[in-house]
Amino acid sequence: MRPGVLLLFSSFLLAACGASTTAVPKQPNTVKGPVPVVIAHRGASGYLPEHTSESKVLAHGMRADFIEQDVVLTRDNAAIVLHDVQLDTVTDVASRFPDRRRRDGRYYAVDFDLAEIAQLNIHERSDPQTGKPVYPNRFAPRTVRFGVRLLSEEIALIAGLNASTGRVAGLYTEIKAPAWHRAQGKDISRIVLDALKDAGLQLRTDPVWVQCYDPDELKRIRNEFESDLKLVQLIGDNRWGDANVDFDQLRTPQGLAAIKEYADAIGVWTPHVVQWPTRGAEPTFTTLVRDARAAGLKVHVYTLRRDQLPTNAPDFATVHAALLQAGVDGLITDFPDETRAFVVRPRLQ
Repeated sequence: MRPGVLLLFSSFLLAACGASTTAVPKQPNTVKGPVPVVIAHRGASGYLPEHTSESKVLAHGMRADFIEQDVVLTRDNAAIVLHDVQLDTVTDVASRFPDRRRRDGRYYAVDFDLAEIAQLNIHERSDPQTGKPVYPNRFAPRTVRFGVRLLSEEIALIAGLNASTGRVAGLYTEIKAPAWHRAQGKDISRIVLDALKDAGLQLRTDPVWVQCYDPDELKRIRNEFESDLKLVQLIGDNRWGDANVDFDQLRTPQGLAAIKEYADAIGVWTPHVVQWPTRGAEPTFTTLVRDARAAGLKVHVYTLRRDQLPTNAPDFATVHAALLQAGVDGLITDFPDETRAFVVRPRLQ
């Protein structure tokens, strides 16, 4: 049996048996208002390399309500599940194709055919400059075979798990860098929507959310493509300095009202909702959840990581408790088993 298949099988057994590697609360928190859905961020990426089939199987077994797919395109227009438009942060592309880097020293998925990408092995996320792992205590071995998957393969995988387990996990699909893809001559939104449609997923009632940071692209999806799928306007932070969108303005009541014209929810960074001014201080809450609710929008919050807490937050449990107190609708997490334990299980929303 190939190592990847063995790990896939053992991971599913681990999850199906309810096993967890960390302590969890004896009883879930209950809150007034919405019970948030648990969204597995790139799968159970706190335990296995992100966006691998093994990570997605584990997330399903850990009872995530939705499982995320970031999507980028290859040179031959295949929609693959990968967070970055570059390959070198999570694969061995540099050793397999050392002469295929661009002038900036990076390796881009759009420069490779699917057959070439199929040769790559996924590993835990690392810094492309130093080669050091971003999260040092996560899955370390690089000898286990993990492959890059097509979006269609992942849709089929989750559908198969839904059928065989009798428990539905939905799709949480992000269209990555649509303007950048257009500059490469590729219409990523059309390809992603076609893949979902081919799987019979095109209605608002389907267990699917489509997310993107680009408001113009979401408007295009809603208006030009006339998509009825639920849409999430992702909101970053202007301090990151890597976007052409004024995210501060999007978080204002006026910006939220404008988002409601084309989207159903916002996906926001945890500090946009709750912050800890100093170590040991009580959390302070912004008005964002209240303002979004007034605009008719749901609020999903990213990314909950036990090994990367918000500034001054004392522990993982406190972060969950604060977000539950804030009344958010969704929790995007690298550790779906732990987040699942903090909330009672909702129905799909």
